[in-house]
Amino acid sequence: MAPYRILSIDGGGIRGLIPAVVCHRIEERTARPIAELFDLVAGTSTGGILAVALTRPGTDGAPMWRADELIELYESQGPKIFDRSLFKKLESAFGVEDEKYPSDGLRDALDHYLGEAMLSEALTDVLIAAYETEQRFPFFFKRAKALEDPAHDFPVREVAYATAAAPTYFEPGRLEVDDPAVDYFSLIDGGVYAANPAMCAYAEARRHQPEREIMVVSLGTGELTRTLRYDDLRGWGLREWIWPHTPILSVMMDGMSDTVDYQLEQLVDDGRYFRFQTKLDTARDEMDDASADNLRELKLQATRMLAEDETEAAFERMLELLVPEDPDA
Repeated sequence: MAPYRILSIDGGGIRGLIPAVVCHRIEERTARPIAELFDLVAGTSTGGILAVALTRPGTDGAPMWRADELIELYESQGPKIFDRSLFKKLESAFGVEDEKYPSDGLRDALDHYLGEAMLSEALTDVLIAAYETEQRFPFFFKRAKALEDPAHDFPVREVAYATAAAPTYFEPGRLEVDDPAVDYFSLIDGGVYAANPAMCAYAEARRHQPEREIMVVSLGTGELTRTLRYDDLRGWGLREWIWPHTPILSVMMDGMSDTVDYQLEQLVDDGRYFRFQTKLDTARDEMDDASADNLRELKLQATRMLAEDETEAAFERMLELLVPEDPDA
């Protein structure tokens, strides 16, 4: 029996351009859409947007979007999503007193790419991470749950906004629900606990497929390389840790992603775990740098990573498992 195949995509704001390039390469090499190649697609934040966009059905039942079209999402919509007027900068005290960005740009992009599609309509199972701030618990959007219970079926544009509502960047998502106990959920970016959702996806798969071998393909959004020097940190207080580029958030997300990578290396059967991650040597690590120069560097980083000998060998092994010559192997 073929392994249960998981695709997991990290959070990371505009750096989601990197896994979008990797997904395009997978689709290009297999001549198949992501939704057909994987049994479960998991995502957090920008990875969650990619997950629901790649599994959104079109009018013919095939995916509405190819991965290469979602590269264009970052290139054309990124500058609009991460754009602040002078008034917004002053109103938010440059991000200290209010969210850095209005939600309009993000919502407009999600409306265009996701439209009226519902979670239950996803072409394969999805697992999208968010966090509920009023009841204080990790909140997972699941196609499987939406199919079982209409009360858990939501427009995917709202799912995408909730998972991407990063603290200090965007206002939380308010998701109206038909529930006797609560009338709405207050949701923020799942990156506060699952910047790399691959372990969450693995646990979900293991619960539902206890006897089946599991394959995990995990896509990163770039590993941080900028040094935080001891002599600088020892003098930092709350202001420096949260402004201007929220270094505490980037440290937490980077550390969580690497931890999940270590855990899955120990847990997944040999040869069935693949982590594609690149060091941000030339591209900037800010989640909101959507400048033309940085978008170009992010694409180049992804392309260079895929051309490295070790990555290329791993990529070929992954493709052999995704599209085996003997489908019963």
